[in-house]
Amino acid sequence: MGVTASCRSGGDRDSDSEERRMNREESANMAEDVVEAVICKTDELPNEGMKSFDIEGGKVLVVHHKGQLSAIGTKCSHAGAPLENGALCGDKVRCPWHGACFSLVTGDIEDFPGLDSIPKYDIEVVNNEVKVRANKALLAADKRMKPMTRRDPDNPTNFVIVGGGGAGATCVERLRQEGFTGRVIMITQEYHLPYDRPKLSKAMDLTPDKITLRSPHFYENADIEILQGVSAENIDTEEKEVYLNSGEKVPYDKLFIATGGKPRRLGCPGDDLPEVFVIRTPEDTNGLAAAASGKHVVIVGTSFIGMETAAYLASNNRAASVSAIGNSSVPFERSLGAVVGKRIQELFEENGVKFFNNTGVTEFTDENGKLNGVLLDTEEMIAADIAVVGVGVIPNTEFLESSNISRDERGYVPVNEYLESSVRGVFCGGDIAAFPLFIEDGASVAISHWQVALGHGRTAALNMLDQNVALGSVPFFWTVFFGKSLRYTGYGMYDDVIIGGDLESLSFMAYYCRGDRVVALASLGRDPAAAKYAEMLQQGKFLTKEQVADDGDCALKLNC
Repeated sequence: MGVTASCRSGGDRDSDSEERRMNREESANMAEDVVEAVICKTDELPNEGMKSFDIEGGKVLVVHHKGQLSAIGTKCSHAGAPLENGALCGDKVRCPWHGACFSLVTGDIEDFPGLDSIPKYDIEVVNNEVKVRANKALLAADKRMKPMTRRDPDNPTNFVIVGGGGAGATCVERLRQEGFTGRVIMITQEYHLPYDRPKLSKAMDLTPDKITLRSPHFYENADIEILQGVSAENIDTEEKEVYLNSGEKVPYDKLFIATGGKPRRLGCPGDDLPEVFVIRTPEDTNGLAAAASGKHVVIVGTSFIGMETAAYLASNNRAASVSAIGNSSVPFERSLGAVVGKRIQELFEENGVKFFNNTGVTEFTDENGKLNGVLLDTEEMIAADIAVVGVGVIPNTEFLESSNISRDERGYVPVNEYLESSVRGVFCGGDIAAFPLFIEDGASVAISHWQVALGHGRTAALNMLDQNVALGSVPFFWTVFFGKSLRYTGYGMYDDVIIGGDLESLSFMAYYCRGDRVVALASLGRDPAAAKYAEMLQQGKFLTKEQVADDGDCALKLNC
């Protein structure tokens, strides 16, 4: 068992040096390293909107909104998207690519993905000239880390986080950002520090050090203890102890459980052959990428994980052939609808992927213990050297069976709007939580999205500190295949899909309607439509079916 992050992982030196540099910038003497310059005349400002301007050593984004001027960093801290092209609403701007939100007042990140905030600069108007005063180092970095406190040895309080994924990562950070000085312990069954899990199926050759969210130095500097390579076997909520598979017990005062999901297996003959892969960890994807090179690959599952895997292996002739098996008529049919799914299937077929729809797998066949085919329930046999099962995940909550923490019939942990479970002081989030979604009138849902998990970590941390902050984030996710990025925001069952734009040329918006309400939107090549609709949903408002039927571009025209 690792005692701290540094004892278990060599880390990413580039990430480590970047964090050290950003920390130095935070503590730099602003008066000694400041640029002050006129960036434009007032008549060059947008009447209502955002515009980037050059300033010595970098760029600033000037926002003119409801009579107020703000100057902030120009790029989203998550993936570098230009915020100028995002959605502006109230006192925040939302990233056009993946939906992260930043405050115009402070530059702080307010919704995810991403972990870092962006700079906020001084701005004033003098004699019709717009003047900005900025720290040079922050201009160069275009992002910043929020300061974090360290442990006070005199504070006996123990906060324990079980799970080293996105929810756990944001939870431990937020606790220290909020000034918590007790002991912070993260327990993870992996031997890696928290990493950017969505990249696994999009770039399968990336090694763990390339996708690590934070370096060992980051956690050490904040006195965040990480126990690696161990898992929780039971929770005693009476004695407030976490039992580990190492035989140790970890006491807690408040507990956050975010153990994520486990890949669903088919359970059919041959499912345990070494050439049958699932995708959850860097070891899974790195092993698959190496094994699939030049081989005939069959992928079971035609939703997001399966199709991202198919796209990666079909690109650049990585595999000799790629076939995809799905139990629906087209890929993504349940999430994106038949019409959108059909066009996406055509894109994959144009790139050499062969589809077997409306069918399932009855057996993975072998010769002398080595995979040689996949038998379908239609009795058709597909030759295969490698198979990948991507048919969803199940909540990793079996270890709670003997605890008094309630689970539902599917294994999810029901929580309230503060992420608190049936046991006071025990919070749950991420892939294992069934939580009330405000845009669905508080209906209990389970959503396995990265952005949702990151948000849960933040909310859990605030409520472990008794701040009583309710969930209020709009689900937002994305997928990438063959250089195309699809965004999706919202949630809910739908009974009709209305297409705006040009589906054939893959420049469209799909409006998912239930009755007269547009409950979700997907877009491809039409940014910032998803970001703008996410902002509308955030305010508790909806487009109507009639509106989108009359104007398929109406999501692009939304203004706060």
